Amino acid sequence: MTKKFLHVGCGHQSKSQLKGFNAPDWQEIRFDIDPSVHPDIVGSLTDLSQVGTASVDAVFSSHNIEHLHAHEVPGAIREFHRVLKDDGFVVITCPDLQSVCKAVAEDKLLEPLYVSPAGPISPLDILYGHRGFIAQGNVYMAHKCGFTYSVLLNCFAQGGFVNAYGGARPAAFDLWMIAYKAEAPVERMEAMAQAFFPG
Repeated sequence: MTKKFLHVGCGHQSKSQLKGFNAPDWQEIRFDIDPSVHPDIVGSLTDLSQVGTASVDAVFSSHNIEHLHAHEVPGAIREFHRVLKDDGFVVITCPDLQSVCKAVAEDKLLEPLYVSPAGPISPLDILYGHRGFIAQGNVYMAHKCGFTYSVLLNCFAQGGFVNAYGGARPAAFDLWMIAYKAEAPVERMEAMAQAFFPG
């Protein structure tokens, strides 16, 4: 049976690049605020009104929730909750401010922490958005808020999600979490994390 997932803030990515979702039984709906990346739906993370209530099995959100202002985050999470079917889930990843701030405290603000396809990434880029893209006029890349794992977990709990599983990857300076709309046993959450999180 084909399942649908909403790929919010997809950018140039497609399901072929997403662990777990790159299987034949997942149908991708690409959603982005930037029409130049040719999404299926153009829209804001805070307004998924073009997506039907309880119409998708999963939501995938990679490095876009930090582009919202902090006061907009609860609304976006409520929208994730609304579009999911009752047994649906969200897979989300975003920067881990705890590990990034450790690098800043070590006076490495402008030092490359890792090299991405877009080039070297410094703590400044992670905190405020990729300087190169912003300099080219892509203001959508600016970061307006941030998370530690406990804060992200609490945001989803307040947004109506019953269970969540995940944590920080300090070496990668990111957070990964899978959040469920309904009760899910720990064993299932662990298995799903293995299926959808990077190795």
